[in-house]
Amino acid sequence: MNLKLRKIKTKDMIRFKNIWPIGFFFLISACGSDDNPASEDPVVPPSTETYTAPTYKDDYSSIASWENRSNWNLANVHDPTVAKCGDYYYMYSTDASYGNAHDGHGHFLYRRSKDLVNWEFKGMAMNETPAWVKDTLNNMRQREGLPAIASPSYGCWAPVVRKVGSKYRMYYSIVVDNYIKTGAKNTAANFDNSWTEHAFIGLMETDDLASNVWLDKGMVVCSSTDRGNNWYRSSLSDWSGYFKWNAIDPSFIATPNNEQWLIYGSWHSGIVAVKLDPNTGKPYQLNSLADYGTCIATRTTGSRWQGSEAPEIIYNESTGYYYLFLAYDELSVAYNTRVCRSKSITGPFVGIDGKDITQGGECWPMLTHPYKFSNHSGWVGISHCCIFQNPDTKEWYYGSQGRLPANTNGNAYSNAIMMGQIRSVEWTEDGWPVVMPERYAAVPQSTISESDLIGNWEHITLSYQYQTQQASKSIVLSANKTVSGAITGNWSYDATKKILTIGTYKVKVQRGLDWEATPRTTTIIYSGLTDKGISLWGKKVK
Repeated sequence: MNLKLRKIKTKDMIRFKNIWPIGFFFLISACGSDDNPASEDPVVPPSTETYTAPTYKDDYSSIASWENRSNWNLANVHDPTVAKCGDYYYMYSTDASYGNAHDGHGHFLYRRSKDLVNWEFKGMAMNETPAWVKDTLNNMRQREGLPAIASPSYGCWAPVVRKVGSKYRMYYSIVVDNYIKTGAKNTAANFDNSWTEHAFIGLMETDDLASNVWLDKGMVVCSSTDRGNNWYRSSLSDWSGYFKWNAIDPSFIATPNNEQWLIYGSWHSGIVAVKLDPNTGKPYQLNSLADYGTCIATRTTGSRWQGSEAPEIIYNESTGYYYLFLAYDELSVAYNTRVCRSKSITGPFVGIDGKDITQGGECWPMLTHPYKFSNHSGWVGISHCCIFQNPDTKEWYYGSQGRLPANTNGNAYSNAIMMGQIRSVEWTEDGWPVVMPERYAAVPQSTISESDLIGNWEHITLSYQYQTQQASKSIVLSANKTVSGAITGNWSYDATKKILTIGTYKVKVQRGLDWEATPRTTTIIYSGLTDKGISLWGKKVK
């Protein structure tokens, strides 16, 4: 069972303008052949850049309806995945929107962008839930002597899209929200002392993301159990979990030695990895529980109901590590992102503190957490991430949703506002990823000098507090290389590595957008880690 809660133009502009003044020069020659007229090379002034910040509103409730979808940009995004095809990045996401605006229009919202800032909503990737889901479900139920479910209640969640050879694959999740015993829809009134039904991960493929023409390939895996037909649940507060592995939240990776793996799981007993047949994109067999995967991460050893889900797996060839990103806790507010790493796809995955997460334990570093800079409500529910690269520059990015806190702008339902957010990823000297505090906005990355860093900053230490936003505090970097405010000591800057040292902390700096300023303006931002894996975020302010 999965009780994962699913709550439910002003066009932003980025433009670069190179202005090259045209210089004319005149060569004046005398008649004499012995003369050597003075000639001058044309002087071409340096180019200037004009940058315009995105203008779309974070509170998009006024344009959340389906009729306003052409103005959405990154509105109504949850659990995104991003892949590049041709000139465009394509983003696909869970069936979730403010006011359920997407209902009745298909499944898996998708949009595209050339710059990761301006996004064009394109529609839905799937017209209707594939027939194989109901057929497979009821065949399973028939074998157990259970009545067929005529109209299953579905949830279409958490796709992942990857290019594999010449094809693009989408692995997607289908949850069946009906009780096992009677087949009744999952409501408190219908509770029949059983758990809810299987979840399924399916596969579809296309040659071209621009076409949005997909060929469905059927089931890849389903939820699996080690309890036979003992699906008894004592009460709605019983969290002993009938299913051992919950078949949602897929991620995919092709390893450097050309093996293909599906990583999946949510709550229940943890996160599993299953090897795939590269010809089919599916497991070689599903005859026993072991065939459904090997556990590679668990938050609490032996627990059947733990706040860990949404695995995302990447391999960084620069460090030689596989990185497993995880979402912790409930998704509406507390959601936060953890990461561990391994030299092997099957683990052990280890945190920054040396903890073996494959055997069970709290994972550090923590890369995102509810937070609040000044002059803004801040963001909560920031996780279930995708990690992707610009194939040309090899720059890394983090994508997720951010939710507004409840009662923002007097709206009791503002926590159901789900804004897609892309952030730049940097890497520490010892090979851990850090996520930038401000959303990516294609700000020109001109050189940052030591003098640029002098001034007032807002700093956030992202300490873990359940469902609590960490608010910014003030620090000052003075010209005499001292730090005052929330951090004290000295500071220094390595311009070559773009590493700012504040007291005992090292952080990566880059130019970014101050999204909280009015009007939004460019600034300098930083992100780093303490030795315990706590993220440090900051931005320079006027």
